[in-house]
Amino acid sequence: MKAQILQEISPVESRPLKLADISIPEPKAKEILVKISACGVCHTELDEIEGRLQPKLPIVLGHEIIGRVESLGSEVTRFSIGERVGIAWIYSACGKCRFCREGNENLCPDFQGTGCHANGGYAQYMVVSEDFAYLIPDRFSDSQAAPLLCAGAIGFRDLRLSGIKSGQTLGLFGFGASAHIVIQVAKYWKCKIFAFSRSEEHRRLARKLGADWTGRAEDEPPQKIDCAIDFTPVGETVPHALRVLEKGGRLVLAVIRKRSPIPPLDYTRLLWDEKEIKSVANVTRKDAQDFLPLAADIPIIPEVQEFKLEEANEA
Repeated sequence: MKAQILQEISPVESRPLKLADISIPEPKAKEILVKISACGVCHTELDEIEGRLQPKLPIVLGHEIIGRVESLGSEVTRFSIGERVGIAWIYSACGKCRFCREGNENLCPDFQGTGCHANGGYAQYMVVSEDFAYLIPDRFSDSQAAPLLCAGAIGFRDLRLSGIKSGQTLGLFGFGASAHIVIQVAKYWKCKIFAFSRSEEHRRLARKLGADWTGRAEDEPPQKIDCAIDFTPVGETVPHALRVLEKGGRLVLAVIRKRSPIPPLDYTRLLWDEKEIKSVANVTRKDAQDFLPLAADIPIIPEVQEFKLEEANEA
């Protein structure tokens, strides 16, 4: 089969993915073999390519995967040949530790990431445990469904962890792939949305998707926000978000890392009055299982641009 292989850490501009012919993997007893039809591109792949997140090399990247079940391991019971499935960032977890028992397998010390610790979706086929694959609603095309597995599912987790309630005001700092899905869920829940972005193009998209107000991070919104989600890679956004957060509000940091440090925070001015900061670590299976049918009901239709497998470096 054809696959795009990352052999070494390289600048993303150096065309680091190499197209190669490798063997089609054989599914083990509880695994399914998936013939891949679409795989989304996530910013995490850029971190892997350039070494900010260390993958197991050589590796096939990609963790927003849609395909159909091609063959079954001898003990598979959840899927049938031909069913359309999705595979997300969480490839496996131990299933035995305290975090796994509590449904927080994203915190498992033996967590394995798709396209990071195990071969992912920049290929024609891959294998995965049946316990870490998801049925995909018919509402979506393959390309539309792919980003729902990461940008969508982790955005849904961001919303859950923010504690936002219907009718409250939500601030979105940064307006990229995940935020443009989050806003559609939040509007469905009848929340008021303030979108903060330095990009006028992104602010226009936010208004098109229903934002009640848009501005830059340093701007003053019409009112305080009850909850905030920070999607930006820069630390400077954090004090801006805390400044406009209502008493008792929560700021969720929806990134793996900040490329620039979070500035020192004035506790009395920015954190007092029971404000909270919470990080997000990956995504659980329940997040994806709950989000996919909700996305079909709303419906959420991501805006996508398609590339061939051979064009992965351009994507």
